[in-house]
Amino acid sequence: METVVTFEIFLGLILASVLGAIVGIEREITFKPAGLRTHMLVSLGSCLFTVISVGFDFDPARIASGIVAGIGFIGAGAIWAEKDKIRGITTASSLWVTAAIGLAVGVGDYPLALIVTGLVFLILSSKIIFKKLGFEK
Repeated sequence: METVVTFEIFLGLILASVLGAIVGIEREITFKPAGLRTHMLVSLGSCLFTVISVGFDFDPARIASGIVAGIGFIGAGAIWAEKDKIRGITTASSLWVTAAIGLAVGVGDYPLALIVTGLVFLILSSKIIFKKLGFEK
């Protein structure tokens, strides 16, 4: 079966990459294990899997559940224990939500993907903002 890449699919793939970059930039700036490129690839991959599932009439719910399971595996690799602390949970969470953003773009729900990207960026940036305002060490 041949895939027809329409202009809308092409723009969706670009949008998914850009939105992944927006989430990943904060992780990159704060030197976290999964940064800009990782988040871009997660969003792009999720979008592509979703586009394929919709385009080939596969059950999108099954593809979505596969994306969630797969990203859980990647997220687990970002989490590690250090003495009495657990590190990487926020990075794992950002990868998880970035996959959801890519999925939203893949089904064509661009407003939802944009809103969630903005919220995620604000949430991740809040630590930097609080530090600059003197609320956090």
